[in-house]
Amino acid sequence: MSDLRLSINLVLNEELQSVNENYPTNSITTTMVQTAAERLERFAPLLAYLFPELEKSQGIIESELIPLNHFKAYESLNGRFWLKGDHDLAVAGSVKARGGIHEVLEIVDELSDKYYLMPNNSVIDLLSERALEVLGKYQVTVGSTGNLGMSVGIIAAALGMRATVHMSTEAKEWKKQRLRERGVTVIEHEGDYSQAVEIGREESLSDAFNHFVDDEHSISLFCGYAVAGRRLKAQLAERQIKVDAEHPLFVYIPCGVGGAPGGITYGLKEEFGDDVHVFFVEPEDSCCFAVQLQHLDRPAISIYDVGQTNQTEADGLAVPVASQLAIKEMRPRLSGVVVIGEDNLLRNLYLLKEQENIQIEPSAAASLSGPQAIFDNAAGQQYLQKHGLTEHMAKANHIMWATGGSFMPDAEYKTFWKRGKSLYKSSQTE
Repeated sequence: MSDLRLSINLVLNEELQSVNENYPTNSITTTMVQTAAERLERFAPLLAYLFPELEKSQGIIESELIPLNHFKAYESLNGRFWLKGDHDLAVAGSVKARGGIHEVLEIVDELSDKYYLMPNNSVIDLLSERALEVLGKYQVTVGSTGNLGMSVGIIAAALGMRATVHMSTEAKEWKKQRLRERGVTVIEHEGDYSQAVEIGREESLSDAFNHFVDDEHSISLFCGYAVAGRRLKAQLAERQIKVDAEHPLFVYIPCGVGGAPGGITYGLKEEFGDDVHVFFVEPEDSCCFAVQLQHLDRPAISIYDVGQTNQTEADGLAVPVASQLAIKEMRPRLSGVVVIGEDNLLRNLYLLKEQENIQIEPSAAASLSGPQAIFDNAAGQQYLQKHGLTEHMAKANHIMWATGGSFMPDAEYKTFWKRGKSLYKSSQTE
């Protein structure tokens, strides 16, 4: 399947460290992640009440680990291949659910302590008339290309809080409409993601009753995302899948600003140490994390500074500047960044539907190119040799993180599917 191997490059992280070398302590600690996990579990009964789709899971928002048994691009590659189904996460339909919902719940926790909203020490107390009256005085604001806005806006509105989402020019119209249908105020901007975030941040600072969810700097978001590490470990254990030096785990995560993939990576390294190898995946005209890794002496460098246009169908990845919080935490932990051509997104989207009957959005489809960067790229082979992995690849497991797409309207998905089909057919005749 040579068509899927075109336009794939790999930027290795030269600052990757072994867990035995003691990672520097920056902003995040294991205790913080543990607190986030406990908060999500404690609020589960309330979430199950607010969202009927969570009744079966008793309020826990988690996705399936799906075996990719028919995806032909991997047939000649060693190991087993999986899709982490965050594209189908309940409530928000994307990887942003854990982090976005966690931060709003942390806000509610703080307000509960301040106003004594849970007199019976039960999260169900938050449904009382008094609690809803207090929460209704507060507003949650976020800047987003779409998915974070969905997770934050939906949960805030469900808890009776006012919610405002500043959406950049890359945001899809259907995401704006979905938010408005749930009572969320959507403010549209002609600028890019960074500009939408900055405007939302400035407006929030002038209002003591307005909390800004800062995708670029939020520790609460990061810790919520990191909870995915321990949950994936449990899923692998249920399937009796080993992760050790002889059974390495490779994970490929689409990357925009870096908060969600950074948090997930932090959680994975906490659970699996040197036995997990995490790679972010970005489109070639909007690869802010790869650019920052190549220019660590220039903090907050923009993709525009190196001639990129930020034009991509992967709206969730259309970010010009990487989160500096994520960069700091990833410098010792991240294995590298896979940079792919734009056409790979739509070809992968099409093939995943045809061969596995799974529907995802272009941003999520980026992850499917990850393994080729390891197996069919000189830098990938260099990485395997350097870390003594070559002889163990037959026993490796590869997880592609599908970050969103289940809520995408059929008409919109069909447009991407048709374009992906055309690109794939053309590549087969060349």
